[in-house]
This record gives sequence, structure tokens and C-alpha cells, in this order.
Amino acid sequence: MKRPSLNLFVLLIILSLAACKKTETRPEIFARINAEVTQNAKGYATLGEATSTIGHRLTGSENGHKAEEYTYNKFKEYGFDDVAFQEFEVTSWSRGTIKVEIDGDSVPAVTLAHSPVSADVSAEVIDLGNGLEKDYEGKDALVKDKIAFIYIGILEGSEKGLHNLHRSEKTAIAIKHGAKGLIIFNQVDGGVLLTGTASVTGELIPIPAVCISKEKGMALKEKLKTKKIQARINMTNVSGPIKARNVIATLKGSSLPDEKILIGGHLDSWDLATGAIDNGIGSFSVLDIARAFKANKLQPKRTIQFVMFMGEEEGLLGSRYMVQQATKDGSINNIKYMMNLDMSGNPIGINAGGKLNDTTFFKTVGLEINKIDTIFKNKLDKKSGLHSDHQPFMLEGVPILGVISNLDRSIYGCYHSDCDDFKLVNEQHMKNTARFGTMILFAVADADKLPADKMDSETTRQFMIDNNLKEPLIIGKDWKWEK
Repeated sequence: MKRPSLNLFVLLIILSLAACKKTETRPEIFARINAEVTQNAKGYATLGEATSTIGHRLTGSENGHKAEEYTYNKFKEYGFDDVAFQEFEVTSWSRGTIKVEIDGDSVPAVTLAHSPVSADVSAEVIDLGNGLEKDYEGKDALVKDKIAFIYIGILEGSEKGLHNLHRSEKTAIAIKHGAKGLIIFNQVDGGVLLTGTASVTGELIPIPAVCISKEKGMALKEKLKTKKIQARINMTNVSGPIKARNVIATLKGSSLPDEKILIGGHLDSWDLATGAIDNGIGSFSVLDIARAFKANKLQPKRTIQFVMFMGEEEGLLGSRYMVQQATKDGSINNIKYMMNLDMSGNPIGINAGGKLNDTTFFKTVGLEINKIDTIFKNKLDKKSGLHSDHQPFMLEGVPILGVISNLDRSIYGCYHSDCDDFKLVNEQHMKNTARFGTMILFAVADADKLPADKMDSETTRQFMIDNNLKEPLIIGKDWKWEK
């Protein structure tokens, strides 16, 4: 009898061992992710490096371009072969000079973005409370050609059940009722001044809009109870076409490569500080999650695209462009989930927006994470809001995913302000975002069946109504159904 060759014998042993090899379970994969990220997380270090060497990341600025290049090179360094820039051209805005006088006194103020390139307005100040539509009822004659004065939040003592609006939506209401200018006062103690867009469309608004501190605002409210007060707003700004780039790294799926799961965070920031919280902790966590996928050799069924969005602060410019292009070429149908990290950190649960078919999926995933680390509390929300890069995808019916954060609330006081600095960032919290975010993303991308499907137009419309989003979407000219 002829003996088998040595090579054949070795091959049979290899095949036998391969057949006996146990398939790795999801909890085992999660444990491996946890060990690797705990040991090697780089989100905090890369954010620290970027804030110290680049500074702010204003869209269209030299710093913004440096940030795009920085993250592109990091994706490459982490082992991604498929990394691309998605360039878009838009009209961008940047601040110039600002001078505000109220009742004859100079008051520290910050210009709200998309204010006119030049304005010099003097008028009486009219207190309009929270700046919601109901605050203007019966007051059009009083407001016309005056400077509207409003609170950025909901004032203490206001009637119960009020839904606050974004500063841009409050600005649109003031313009609609004939205001000549707008003064918003902040809700944060300590003289903090806040910037951000005052435009619902990303285009220039016709009136100057500024923010003053909470303390100055409260003092002005008291004065207005007993006397008429004049104010002057004098400003210059810059507006013109710029080019910016989303940065996209792609990890191809193993068995369902045409189905895409997106995870993104906006890389851009305002120019008053380094944008470490808004949105360094989100975008640089996305970068570290991408690193963890490569370092752990994770190969889920579906394709994952890791996206650094630019232009979010000036009107979701980068994400809108991505969705426009995907809608144009039909690839929007391939995007099955969009996970967004915006000022997110230290997750204790999952926020799953969209119509869930499988209501147990995320609870099961959360329980598996909780068994690894009880810091993750396995909370589950189904909330959906606006004004971040998930919005354009959500309006096309794409299911949305986020995390429930457990961060020190005090850091949000520096939102859009000159104190948004790296010293506010907690290293362990960023590590937790990378650990748990990688696990959640892998679970979705590798699921046998996704827990939610893309919503059709009518279902999406009703979803917006159910989440109290119709009014702000109409104000923002993003309501695409009946007017």
C-alpha cells in the first residue's frame, strides 16, 4: 500500500485543526476589543497633539485643511488602504470686528455666524423672553425695526412644556417679525460668550446677531422692566467660497460589502478655541475606533465607513453634501445605519433612532458590554434631535445611532466658546468611548439581521412629527413634506 506523502499528511493536519477551530463569539470579540483598547487607546493623545499643533479647526481655514490632512494620515498610519477626501465647495463665513453698546456702555459680545459682512444698527431693545413664536404674538408693531433681546434657553419661571429651539431658529423667528438686530444672552455663568451659526440655511442672515454673557443679559432684563434702552451693534465679517473635505476611511465588509454602516463625527470647530469638546472628543474617538478595528483585525459582514465631517458648525455642510451625492447616485440605499458622535463620551447606553424591528438587539448588545464593564449601564433611548451630522441621513430615512453620554456637565459650559480647551478632556472617558463604541459598531456591522430598516418617506415624516421635529424643520426649511 502506498503511503501518503509528507506534504499531504501536513495538509490533512492543517485542515483538521482548521475544522476544529472554534468560531469566536461576540462576547469573546468584545473582550478582545476591551483588552486592546484599554492598553493601546490613542484618541486622547491624538486630540492633544492636534489641539497643540493645529489649534481650532474652522472649515475652509488653513487650520481646517491641516486637520483634514492630519486625520487622513492617521487613517493611513492605522492601516487603512482605502482613505479618500470628499471635497465640496461652499460659501463659508468668518468673523471680523465687533462692537456692542447697550444703554451707552460698551458690552463684551461675540458675533453669531452668518451675520452680515457689514452692519451698523442702532435701535431700541425689546425683551422677547425665550424668543419662541409665542413670545412675539401680538407684538409685530412693537418688534419691527427694533433689536430683539432673547434668552438662548428657556427662562426659569416659563410655562411648563415649552420646547426650546436652536439659536438659528430663534433668529429666523426674529427676522420674520421684523427685528432689525438680535441680542441673545447665554445661559452659562462666568461671563462666557458663545458663538455658533444664527442661520437656518447656512446663508447670510439680513440682520446682525450677537451673544452677550448671562450676567449682562440678566442685568439688561432688569433694566428693561423700568426704562427704554437703546443699543448699537457695529460689525464686519467675511463671507466667500471655500473648499473643504470630508475624510473617509473604508473597511470592506466580508459577506455583505454593498451594505454600509457609517460612523462619523464633525472634525471642524469654531475659531474661538481649539474645539476639544466640540467636537474633538467625538471625532477623535471615531478615529480611535477605526484604529481599534484594524488593530483587532475585525472584519464584520458589512462595510464600515469612518467619516470626519467638515462644515457641521456652519450648517451641516459636509454631511449634507455626502447625502446629496449619495441620493443622486442611488447609494443612499446602501447606507443601512449612521452612527454619530458629537460631544459624546463615557457611554452608559445606546440611543437608537428609527423604527426598530428588533427591540431586543441593542439591549442584548448592551448586556454583553455591561458584563465586561459595569460602567456601561445598558440604558436604551430612542430619541432623535437635529443640528448634527446625523440629520441629513435621518431625513432620508436612515436609522440613526448614538451613545448616551455620562460626562461632567460643566464642560458643556464652554460649548462654542473661548474656553473649549484640551484641559477639559478626560482621558478615561475617551478610552471608554473607544472601547464601547467599537463594540457597538461591530455588533451592528456584523449582525445577521439589522435591528431597523430604512424608513420610507411617509414613515420618516411621521417619525419627525413623533419626535417634535416638524416645527424646527419647517423653520430651517428642511421639512420636505407638505408645507
